[in-house]
Amino acid sequence: MTLGRMQRQQIQELCTSYAPTFSATPGLTERAYHSIDTGNAHPIRVHPYRVSPKAKTAIEREIQDMLQMGVIRPSESAWASPVVLVPKPDGEIRFCVDYRKLNAVTRPDNYPMPRTDELLEKLGWAQFISTLDLTKGYWQVPLDESAKERSAFITDLGLYEFNVLPFGLRNAPATFQRLVDGLLVGLGEYAVAYLDDVAIFSDSWADHLEHLQKVLERIREAGLTVKAKKCQMGLNRVTYLGHQVGQGTISPLQAKVDAIQKWPVPKSKKQVQSFLGLAGYYRRFVLHYSQIAAPLTDLTKKKQPNAVQWTGKCQKAFNKLKATLMSDPVLRAPDFDKPFLVTTDASERGVGAVLMEKGPDQEFHPVVFLSKKLSERESNWSVNEKECYAIVYALERLHPYVWGRRFHLQTDHAALKLDKPFTTHTLLLYKRKRTLNFLNYYMLQGATAMVPSTHLAILLTYPTILSAQQKQLFYLGASPSAPPPPRT
Repeated sequence: MTLGRMQRQQIQELCTSYAPTFSATPGLTERAYHSIDTGNAHPIRVHPYRVSPKAKTAIEREIQDMLQMGVIRPSESAWASPVVLVPKPDGEIRFCVDYRKLNAVTRPDNYPMPRTDELLEKLGWAQFISTLDLTKGYWQVPLDESAKERSAFITDLGLYEFNVLPFGLRNAPATFQRLVDGLLVGLGEYAVAYLDDVAIFSDSWADHLEHLQKVLERIREAGLTVKAKKCQMGLNRVTYLGHQVGQGTISPLQAKVDAIQKWPVPKSKKQVQSFLGLAGYYRRFVLHYSQIAAPLTDLTKKKQPNAVQWTGKCQKAFNKLKATLMSDPVLRAPDFDKPFLVTTDASERGVGAVLMEKGPDQEFHPVVFLSKKLSERESNWSVNEKECYAIVYALERLHPYVWGRRFHLQTDHAALKLDKPFTTHTLLLYKRKRTLNFLNYYMLQGATAMVPSTHLAILLTYPTILSAQQKQLFYLGASPSAPPPPRT
């Protein structure tokens, strides 16, 4: 769907009214300051890295630009960290400082980061979506005076320190996320942010204009700026956090999938880890990801040599992961007004599950794929134990989806099937009288036969499959306000 002439004009008029906010020059907020707490640590000084003449020219250019913008200033600090240049996807260069030694003595800020899957699912069913990219996000947050001294970096041109928050500091994400969360407080029904990536989503055009205006006003009041060329305005499908999202679906970003497809055969453990890092970002799109990737993850174990022993199983797993992601996998954005179907399965090396939901075509479509590679001890369990553990694992991981809701559970394992419904609230999972309470819970037998019971009990007696964390009591299907059951 493309915007009509009137809609494009309204967007243009709205953006024009906030013209100073759309700038390639970073703003400077007074809503937050970044500090660096190093306790009693002595100043750390590292010599500058040796770089190529081309890199040296780039560093000199970056330093002059930052001096002109007021991002840095000459320093006399006792602290010094070396410079590194990191290429960005858009071809630009990100000037970074290697703060690893400074970070090692910095006390952590444990402010939580949002989950990308939750943010994407919020956007999924919106009719109109806009995204805003804050200009050089971190540079819009000032440092306090003590942090400026500790941010000092050294080059062949001399010693400088940052006036604003640089990339690479240990607690930089926490500081910036706290800022944007405060910026959008009260707007959570239609606006989310992951660091400097802000998304506004609405069900109608009139609402979207109003929501977008409110977010832009908050940004203006905070003294922040937005990079216009990276914004997406009033679309029904956008690129956000490495995904394509909108119109009720979520899919991997094609550029990332292409990078995975072109990935050469790894020669070292680090190269295997890099491939799994990129492919693993899209694991929720791959059925039985952990089982497929098992031969590759085995190569990353500590006891394995750095020069990997590439086998036929490794190549098969490598090819299958590429092929699966190249098949244009698409997940359905969850609709929490409709019931979910959870299917579970277990194999020799792993357990897996799929959360599904009916679409407009009345067919079930995947919302998310889950999988877990079994440890050596878990691999020795019986088939029954593995199938039971698959259920426990799935419901534990899918707790945010099924809590307080009716849902269907499907397993094709004969030992777990029931011939008739039961009417009790208790699901006995191990012998020592500890229970998990399931209310408003259904179970599907095979592909189509559903047990028509409101309260269903399954008796399982496998105490070895639960960890201490999993032995805690919790409700599934109960009201979130209901008190927890007494411990037994």
